[in-house]
Amino acid sequence: PDPAAALDSEALLGEAATVYDLRDGFAFAQLAADGYVGYLPAEALGPVDPAPTHRVAALRTFLYPAADLKRPALGALSLGARVAVAARDGAYARLHDGGFVWAGHLAPLDAIEPDVAATALRFLGVPYLWGGRSSLGLDCSGLVQTALAAAGIAAPRDSDQQEAALGEAVPVAADLAGLRRGDLVFWRGHVGMMLDETRLIHANGHHMAVAVEPLAEAQARIRGGRTGPGTGDGAIRAIRRLLPG
Repeated sequence: PDPAAALDSEALLGEAATVYDLRDGFAFAQLAADGYVGYLPAEALGPVDPAPTHRVAALRTFLYPAADLKRPALGALSLGARVAVAARDGAYARLHDGGFVWAGHLAPLDAIEPDVAATALRFLGVPYLWGGRSSLGLDCSGLVQTALAAAGIAAPRDSDQQEAALGEAVPVAADLAGLRRGDLVFWRGHVGMMLDETRLIHANGHHMAVAVEPLAEAQARIRGGRTGPGTGDGAIRAIRRLLPG
């Protein structure tokens, strides 16, 4: 419980958390979505009710004090954040806590974006942030988890957990042939997603951003050790293909 402690993950607005202990202004809590446990500022916690009704479907949207885009924003909400809408006010949604969000940036909780690669591509250029899960910054497994969540697919938080839990194994061919859009490629400590047969999108510490590059180039660089923290190590360990539906 220390503001200088390392960031392991982030909780987005509206995510449910179970609190086990309160100490020194921090809550020791577990996120319902992926089971992650850690400390977060106690002041970040709010009531369980009313339950969220919508999620943010835009890459990022602003929270306003009134239904007026000229008013100073109270903050920003990232894709996947959950809000409880109380009513419509013109083109805005009034939230139960009194803030206003552009209604066109929201979607019902059960709305899905089935093309996970397209969702990941929306984060192109977002800075790399170890432990990040938002459009302000995210890490490799945060990008994958967020893209899958938008498609209604629950995924663990860390890359090794994702490798063990998601999809079905695809043989790693010497020439890297036979890959499909949406396939997940795993190294030790790193994961990326295929955009097509040859190109990979991944949040990584080499580019310090979400970047697209040929898988063969990424493989050669990572295997050769020409990389930095947050970009994996060694040869490709596994390729996982998400199951239909």
